[in-house]
Amino acid sequence: MNNVIELRSISKEFKEFSFDSIDLQIKQGYTTGLIGANGTGKTTLIKLIMNLLKPDEGEVRLFGLDYATHEKSIKDRIGFVFDSNIFYESLKLKDISRIIAPAYTQWDSDQFQAYVDRFELPLNKPIKHFSKGMQMKASIALALSHHAELIIMDEPTAGLDPTFRRELLDIFQEEMLNENRSIFFSTHTTSDLERFADYIVLIDQGEILFHERMDELQEKYVLVKGSNELLDRDTEAYFVHIERTQNLFQALTTDPAQVQQVFGEYVVLEKASLDDIMFHMKAAHRQQLNK
Repeated sequence: MNNVIELRSISKEFKEFSFDSIDLQIKQGYTTGLIGANGTGKTTLIKLIMNLLKPDEGEVRLFGLDYATHEKSIKDRIGFVFDSNIFYESLKLKDISRIIAPAYTQWDSDQFQAYVDRFELPLNKPIKHFSKGMQMKASIALALSHHAELIIMDEPTAGLDPTFRRELLDIFQEEMLNENRSIFFSTHTTSDLERFADYIVLIDQGEILFHERMDELQEKYVLVKGSNELLDRDTEAYFVHIERTQNLFQALTTDPAQVQQVFGEYVVLEKASLDDIMFHMKAAHRQQLNK
């Protein structure tokens, strides 16, 4: 199976965190979601993939090509949506499209107009007068109008109302009907990922905690709830991480059968949401770092 994105032994030092020889392979033809807390590396990772930042060590390859010799052809095949406006604010949307169109060999004016109509975007209004949601819609319209093979997005649903966010997810699903197309995007709205992502990458403090299929994640992790009185050094070993309140605990496990055998009817087992998994995996990682 081909990889559309490959990070090999990437290292990059920052004040808040660092990437230390990380590896990541994103498969072609799938939707991959990137999750993690603010300030732990999501946007930085996307900037490295886009060649907006260069690694101190290691190699970034897209479509099997390196940026050193193929940057123009790589970016011709990418549609990019950032989490904030990256256009000249005084320009109108129609002017921005005229500037951007020549940069892409497969720019499709009809498709761009179709998205403008669908998103109800004003072509003759300066970007500075667009709301954040409208700016995001404009970025998405531009990104989807040159038949990109890889769509990379940083918080694409930020600032969008729930109705349009749902419509946007439908659009992404339509785009993925093309088996050669891939989507890689970060988001805080994990319900979006639960709806249509194939793979999930969790990053924390510059470290990739897991990169797994969504369906396998949902089978692997189970949420356990019970009384704190049930916990001791031995029983705590069955959990990835435990969150305690005054009388009760909530924990994440990868061995629900063993937990059920040990605790019986004194605990409740529930399907873990992506939010649950992210919270407990991040907390477990922080505990490990602090040891």
